[in-house]
Amino acid sequence: MQTLWVGGEGGMEEALVKRAGISYRAIPAAGVHGVGLRTLPKNIFKLIRGVNESKKILKEFKPDVLFFTGGYVAAPMALAGRKIPILLYVPDIEPGLALKFLSRFADVITLTVDDSRQYFSSSKNLVTTGYPLRAGLSTWSRTSALSHLKLDSTKPVLLVTGGSKGARSINTALIKHLKHILEFAQVIHITGETDYEVIEKTTQTSLPNELKKRYHAMPYLHDMGAALACADLVLSRAGASTLGEYPLFALPAILVPYPYAWRYQKINADYLVKHNAAVILPDELLQNELLTVIKDILLHESKRNQMKGAMQTLSNPNAADLIASQLVELAGAHPL
Repeated sequence: MQTLWVGGEGGMEEALVKRAGISYRAIPAAGVHGVGLRTLPKNIFKLIRGVNESKKILKEFKPDVLFFTGGYVAAPMALAGRKIPILLYVPDIEPGLALKFLSRFADVITLTVDDSRQYFSSSKNLVTTGYPLRAGLSTWSRTSALSHLKLDSTKPVLLVTGGSKGARSINTALIKHLKHILEFAQVIHITGETDYEVIEKTTQTSLPNELKKRYHAMPYLHDMGAALACADLVLSRAGASTLGEYPLFALPAILVPYPYAWRYQKINADYLVKHNAAVILPDELLQNELLTVIKDILLHESKRNQMKGAMQTLSNPNAADLIASQLVELAGAHPL
C-alpha cells in the first residue's frame, strides 16, 4: 500500500512525516473563516491555488481513498477529490469548523467517542473507533519506564506536560509549588522548548540538592510512553490525545483546558470528569489551587485508584486498526 501525506506549505509536520518514511507533498492553504477583510482575498486566492495543486497531486498519485483529520489545509484536497471515497476522523469530541465542512464530503466519519454523534446528521455513516495511538506506545511497563527515566520506584510520579510547545501557565504554577511537591513526589516536567532554559536555570539555583534528583525537566520527550507508563498522575491541557493516551495507561489526570480558544478542550475535559477519571483545574486557579489538588489525589491512594479504574474503562487500544479497516473497505469500493 502506498501512502502520500499532503500538508500545508511550511507545515510543522513535514519533518516528522518524512522521518517516518512517508512521502510528503505541500499545497498552499489558508483559513477563510473569521479573518479580516484585508486578509480574506489573499486567503481565498490561496485556497484556489490549493485546489488546483490538489488536482495535480490526485492526477499523479491516483489514490483509492482520502483520509482527513481536519485543519484548513484539508479543504482544498476535499474539494478537488470529492469524487474519491473519503474517510474523516474526528479527534476531539466536538468537531471544529474545518471538520464540519469536511463532513459534507465524507463517506464515513470515525469518532473518538459516542458523544460526538450529536454534532453530525443522523444520515451520516458514523463509526466510533476510539483515539488512534502510536505503534509501540504501550510496550513500556512501569518497571522498565522507571528504570529508563532513572526514577525511584518507592515515590509517586507526577507527569506535567503542556504538549510539544509547552504551556506557560502550567509551567509557572508548577515552579511556584515545586519544592513542596518534591517533598512527597517525583516530577517529570516536559516544559516545551520556549520555557526550558529559564526553568532549568531557575530550578538549578532554587532547589536544594536533595530535591533536585526528584525533578526531571526536559523540553521534549520522544519516549512519551515511558513517562505515561510510570506516572501516577498527569497534569496537562485537554487536547484530543488525552482521550486516548490517558485511558490506555489508566492514568488519572488534572486537566487545565486552554482558555484562549474555542471550547474543544473544555468539552474533552468534561467528558473525562463525567466518567470520574479526571478533575478540571481552570487556568485562572492554577497558581492558588494547584498544590492542594495534586495532594488531594497523589496522597490519597483510594481516590487515585478509583480514578485509575474509571480511566481504564474508557480505553480503546484497537482504534487505529478500526480506522484502518474502514479505510481499506472504502479503498476497495473505489473503481480501479
